[in-house]
Amino acid sequence: MTTAPAPRPVEHPTLALPTLDHSTSARTGITRAHWESVADQLLLALRPYAAADGAQFHPPGRASHSGRDSDGLEGFARSFLIAAMAQHGRGGEDPHGHAELYARGLAAGVDPEGANPWPRPAKLPQAKVEACSVALALDLTREWIWDRLDGTTRERLVDWFAEVIGTPYPPVNWVWFRIIVLTFLRSVDDRFASGPDASALRADLAHDLRIHESCAREGGWFLDGPERSVDHYNTWAFAVLPILWLRMRGARDLEADGLITGADRARHRERVASFADDALGLVGADGAPLIQGRSLIYRMATAAPFWSAALAGLAGGEDPRLDPGRLRRAASGELAHFLRHGVPDERGLLSLGWFHAFEDMAQSYSGPGSPYWASKGFLGLILPADHPVWTAPEQPLPVEVESALRAIPTPGWLVSRTSEDGIVRVINHGTDHGLPGVLTTDSPLYARLTYSTATCPALSGPGVTDPRDGTVGLVHPEHGWSHRSGFDRVELRTEVVSGGEQVGIALSRQLCHWVELDPHAADHGRGRQGSVTPGALLTVASIVRGAQEVRIVRAEEETVLPVAIGGWPLSGSGAIEEIRRAGTGSAAAIRARLARSVEPALVSEIQALRGTWSPALHRERDVTPLGPRFAVPQLHGRPLRAGEIVAASVVLRGQSAPQRPAAAVDISAEGTVQVSWSDGEQVRVALEPWPQAVMASADLSTG
Repeated sequence: MTTAPAPRPVEHPTLALPTLDHSTSARTGITRAHWESVADQLLLALRPYAAADGAQFHPPGRASHSGRDSDGLEGFARSFLIAAMAQHGRGGEDPHGHAELYARGLAAGVDPEGANPWPRPAKLPQAKVEACSVALALDLTREWIWDRLDGTTRERLVDWFAEVIGTPYPPVNWVWFRIIVLTFLRSVDDRFASGPDASALRADLAHDLRIHESCAREGGWFLDGPERSVDHYNTWAFAVLPILWLRMRGARDLEADGLITGADRARHRERVASFADDALGLVGADGAPLIQGRSLIYRMATAAPFWSAALAGLAGGEDPRLDPGRLRRAASGELAHFLRHGVPDERGLLSLGWFHAFEDMAQSYSGPGSPYWASKGFLGLILPADHPVWTAPEQPLPVEVESALRAIPTPGWLVSRTSEDGIVRVINHGTDHGLPGVLTTDSPLYARLTYSTATCPALSGPGVTDPRDGTVGLVHPEHGWSHRSGFDRVELRTEVVSGGEQVGIALSRQLCHWVELDPHAADHGRGRQGSVTPGALLTVASIVRGAQEVRIVRAEEETVLPVAIGGWPLSGSGAIEEIRRAGTGSAAAIRARLARSVEPALVSEIQALRGTWSPALHRERDVTPLGPRFAVPQLHGRPLRAGEIVAASVVLRGQSAPQRPAAAVDISAEGTVQVSWSDGEQVRVALEPWPQAVMASADLSTG
């Protein structure tokens, strides 16, 4: 077994952090004191941007489509939740006076004559989202804030919260924003428990819980609505809000009335246990979370499921998957990862970005206060200092223990982690934030074939609508590379080869297409709509072994246009060098290396295995939040005949990681593909011809 590289010491250019303590936190040195310190400094840095009455917070940054007042409420509500978690875990202690500031803001926000009144939930959808954070924060600080508010303010807050009753919510994770508010309302006003409004509240609660169950899939995973939308809302919403709900004071009353059963509690606990187990395997050895899906500006909120498992009572040792020291190692590793990269910024703020401000990665619904959804990453502060999740010795992450491969059915992912370089990779044949046959542009954060803890697709510039990394496409002389969204899932499985190693096999079929965009379409993270030009149908297979993916492409009809394969993108502030370029035809290959200052150098390479190819290194600039430089190794081929099969080896690895055994691809007369490696291992995959009738089922409308 090769041990993953040890993370570098945690340093930050401006934050004053406690001394690292490796006595119980051997890998990160991060303790509860560090989490408290970061939380307090985030809140103190935000204070200069509070309105005079405290009702709204307006840090600098691009406004959302909901308007200034909504953005101000968002800054208040999300930071209030951080303050509430810290005060709750400290048993009411509040050394920096956060509670007084937020209590003033509560009174001013619901004062109709105030200078900065909050938007009403009945009128502005975003206010429904923020109402959840306010309700959770008030529930956590009941005796220190809610109970000390004057009667008028409490009545106005109840009226503001009550506007969520009977109003429409989209059938996605949003239903939890109302469930939380309804549960808080029921606990602070008897008319919602047994009075005239009780029946309406119960009806909404039952409806929202049914929607939640309709989103649930196996292994604690969720689809965020009817589309194939799998992302970090699994980590900071579906894996968290049910557990916080069950801990609310009002939940006890719901249980007494039969609205929550013991079976409900067990189901929610088992889901978070299963999901947290998978989520542990999606964290890189350097603490980097998987860069995939929308709302990534929430950063360390990706640590939420590890704390949620502890909050659910699963970190006491009864579930061997969820050692409390491993849960803390994962969460603290993610915090340390961002601290090393200068988060928060020099002003102590969380900007619209990742390591630094990068507003192009933010969706149109996000405003300057949105990044403080990072509050979900601080959930561990709710638990007291003597809880096992704070006191148990850190345990290594799965990627630090061994290399492994896992198939996760709901997102359609093969997850490959390699201990020699600490990288976690996802090969994606199931998620596109769309529906089968509905043709849109490829959303960069959903529809790529590859995602990892060390790379990021182009999120700005031409690559957003002309996808050239982590993909297979046809190249049009005017429209560029084709899109794959709307593909059909075909197969996802693992196979054990003779040496005992797991090999992953995944297939999908895509109707290559190009989209002339509707200029008025909003960016909510999904693929963009427009007028569609269809191309040829391709079957794409991924055979994954360690850091290597053997990517196989079969043309189901004559393509007319040339095929191309985009490898793993490299992006950062360091130099990207082309360190190998070999020939053309079936011997074509290209390899590039990214120098990184915080982590070891990264190598992306692509090697032809079958077909006629020319290598290229495509470069862009300022298109990802990881740094200004960006490059993608590519193979450019020729048009394919119907039934023709081509293949390439696609690799992402740390520079010092050993190279995998060379692969070869052979095709039988019946069309079965055999992948053989130089160490003697092999697998076979049947690529059966696809009925041409599928072409007629594709939706060529605006999506």
